[in-house]
Amino acid sequence: MSYLRPLAASALVLGFSGTAALADLTADQVWQDWKTYLEEFGYQVTSDESRSGDTLTIRDLAMELSLPEAEGAVSMRLGQMELVENGDGTVTVVLPETMPIAIAASDDEAQQVTATMEMTHQGLEMVVSGSAEAMEYSYDADALTMALTDIQAGEETPEIRAAQVRLENLSGTSRTAIGEVTRAVQQNMTAGPVTYDLDFTDPTEGGTLVFSGSLANATFAGTGAIPETFDSNDIAAALRDGFRFDSRMEYETGSTVYRFEDDGDVLEGANSSDSGTITSSIGPDGLRYGGAGEGVTIAISSSDMPFPVDLSMARMGFDIAMPVIESETMQDYAVGMELAEFTMPDQLWSLFDPGAQLPRDPASLKLDLSGKGRLFVDLFDPEQMAKIDSSEDAPGEVESLTLHDLTLDVAGATLTGEGAFTFDQTDTESFGGAPAPEGALDLRLVGGNGLLDKLIAMGLVPQDQATGVRMMMGLFARPGPGEDELVSKIEVTEDGQVLANGQRIK
Repeated sequence: MSYLRPLAASALVLGFSGTAALADLTADQVWQDWKTYLEEFGYQVTSDESRSGDTLTIRDLAMELSLPEAEGAVSMRLGQMELVENGDGTVTVVLPETMPIAIAASDDEAQQVTATMEMTHQGLEMVVSGSAEAMEYSYDADALTMALTDIQAGEETPEIRAAQVRLENLSGTSRTAIGEVTRAVQQNMTAGPVTYDLDFTDPTEGGTLVFSGSLANATFAGTGAIPETFDSNDIAAALRDGFRFDSRMEYETGSTVYRFEDDGDVLEGANSSDSGTITSSIGPDGLRYGGAGEGVTIAISSSDMPFPVDLSMARMGFDIAMPVIESETMQDYAVGMELAEFTMPDQLWSLFDPGAQLPRDPASLKLDLSGKGRLFVDLFDPEQMAKIDSSEDAPGEVESLTLHDLTLDVAGATLTGEGAFTFDQTDTESFGGAPAPEGALDLRLVGGNGLLDKLIAMGLVPQDQATGVRMMMGLFARPGPGEDELVSKIEVTEDGQVLANGQRIK
């Protein structure tokens, strides 16, 4: 929900701080930096400040943020905190062991959503060092928990029995350094175990979800740059001004269990992985998001399924990159996916192969492609995105596409491929309105005929359809050097010809 954004920004304030310098840092400088940071993100900040000796006490801290497109506003109130000067040029941040956080949001129709959260900690120690221009936060805690204790959203209010995240053995450093036009940020954190729990009932449909999980150990690293003129209502402008953030999280031994029940129907399952990574980045050059898990297992059962299903993979991963703002120059895009050594139970195989005619070796799929392209619109601009639906014009163009790796290994057959194409934006006549491609694609299939024979014997592919498949294979492929091997080279020339192994087919 939108009211969670100020909470996330406040967490960034708690975390992002700068490189240490040989200078005394005061409590007032730390507090001023927090306020400036929040105001740079568009928040209006109010508080009651009082000083007693070396201690600056902040009470009734409130923040308000206007949402884009006049969709309302979000306000948040936090409890008391203290900034204590240690006499050695550092400042200690003292937070109460239980800090209530009240959040209120209203939309453009004046509908209200309120939420109450509690942040609790055991043994949190946070020290700020450096200078007014470059601060470093060092923090450690035995445990830190963030829990949603109440939410009210009118008729859409869910019944929440649990909603919390708990980090144990928390340790980290956060740095911020103010430059001429941007604020540089850097964060490193470790924690473990990390646990999370969610238990609620949907107010409209009545379904109940219970969801919990854990990570044995987790590490997080992030770097970024925030322009002084950052406007959360205009992300495209912020990106052009230099906003970016890159992050990487790694974990060990992750597990999740869940149960969904609705009107007597039950779906439950459990996922686990030995380790994994999650990466993300956003900046003027685009958006990238990816993740991978090693040693993945998935168990699913349902009242609508005849038997439980257990799946496993040695590795499961994905990677997506794309431009997000209008640009005169070409930018990178990419799509990647990997399922390595995928296995499924014999009961599932037997649904379509009861005679076990197909090899049941682990299957693998890998796709890795990238290219250059650009957008004619800003994806973060609601007005420009709304015009796309009513326009026949393309929102962007693709200059090139490279297939680095295509591998599909299943049921005794292996298909591999690689290739590269460029696209002529000035020629939209040769290929039915699409920019004309030029390049080549190389494919190799091993075991294809053997697999087709088995599918015919199983009755999954009729003989007449198999004949058509073999004719197409003969048209586009030629025998390779190995047994039951076919190779194919598909070329598109500059003058629009399409060749298959040197033979013109268009």
